[in-house]
Amino acid sequence: MTHTGASTARGAGFGHQPDRPPISGPLSFLAEERDRLAGLRWRSFEVRQLSPTVGAEITGVTLGGPLGQEVTAELREALFAYKVLFFRDQPLTAAQHVEFARRFGDLEVHPFAPPNPSEPHLVRFEKSATAAGYENIWRHDVTWRECPSMGAVLHAIAVPAVGGDTLFADMCAAYEGLDDATKVRVEGLWAVHDYLQTFGRVMSTEKLARARERYPTVRHPVVCRHAATGRRHLYVNRAFVSHLEGLEPAEGADLLEQLCRQAECPEYQCRLRWSTDTVAFWDNRAVQHYATSDYWPSVRVMERASIIGSRPAA
Repeated sequence: MTHTGASTARGAGFGHQPDRPPISGPLSFLAEERDRLAGLRWRSFEVRQLSPTVGAEITGVTLGGPLGQEVTAELREALFAYKVLFFRDQPLTAAQHVEFARRFGDLEVHPFAPPNPSEPHLVRFEKSATAAGYENIWRHDVTWRECPSMGAVLHAIAVPAVGGDTLFADMCAAYEGLDDATKVRVEGLWAVHDYLQTFGRVMSTEKLARARERYPTVRHPVVCRHAATGRRHLYVNRAFVSHLEGLEPAEGADLLEQLCRQAECPEYQCRLRWSTDTVAFWDNRAVQHYATSDYWPSVRVMERASIIGSRPAA
């Protein structure tokens, strides 16, 4: 199906730029997924859908308490359906945080980010006037790993009164929104993922050499098939992709930028305004996320557990 004309109403629109055709009018291909999600029913909790295809607020579950297999299985199913789940008023100790995340798989230890002092499986993001936030870039986490995270559980410990929101973008919708010519163009393409332009920038020469031995660059398909749902999604991001294989540098950079811009479409997004003890649980394959850096010099403290995934496949 060609997503042009009435199907997505992509047209010249206001402020048309020839090198960046805008989206103008209804993105009608979102309707089928919106209606499918609206029809889902759950036994163990209540769900409030937050946008047409991504994001849901869950009530009726206490993450720090005992969860039966049925509840865990339903949460996993809900995660794959809505791609990111939000839970309010969930005070968690570090041990409870890790215990909840482990229900969905083994946890990774991040080799570069600072951990919780007592729990190495939790990455701690502690921001203030002396340590500003730099996470305001669209990304999937740790795509420079051979087997990147399946998902992540982020707990808000201290948040500013205003600002510090996190946005999530549905990369399945982002793929579906590509025109047919671009879909053909990206079919079979591979992207090289690297941490050099992020974590590597603050490493000494010696530390970087050691990191290279343990974590060399990896390649993943530009378009992946989700291991659980079978849906196709874009899997490139500005933070960790160095280049696209098989293309001239200028051509590859232009195409990569076009694909990365897909995450910026508001119709593919939901937005979380944090409060203390809010928890976000996202599918790191199906969504990208962006933490707004608009709260300096206020304090923002978050901790994240990441669940080990499988190698991405086309």
